[in-house]
Amino acid sequence: MEELVTMKGPVVKVDGELMLVIPLAKGGSELMECARGISEVDGEFLKIAIPESIAEVLKVGEGDQVCVHNSGGRFHIQAVQMELVN
Repeated sequence: MEELVTMKGPVVKVDGELMLVIPLAKGGSELMECARGISEVDGEFLKIAIPESIAEVLKVGEGDQVCVHNSGGRFHIQAVQMELVN
């Protein structure tokens, strides 16, 4: 049974493309298998491009926080709702 990996991080823009850049040493290596076909390893990072159509559905852009996990052996991404502080 695979270990569940869950992490939060920002969406970044690299060469005009929205993506996640996850250090392999901080969980990226555990996400590689479920992100096969939508990711690439670049040095010490797992890079996962977020197509504009997916970013629109998730309502995320550069700098927004997302949560990713590998439950069920599949790669999942969702927007992290920011809490309002008074």
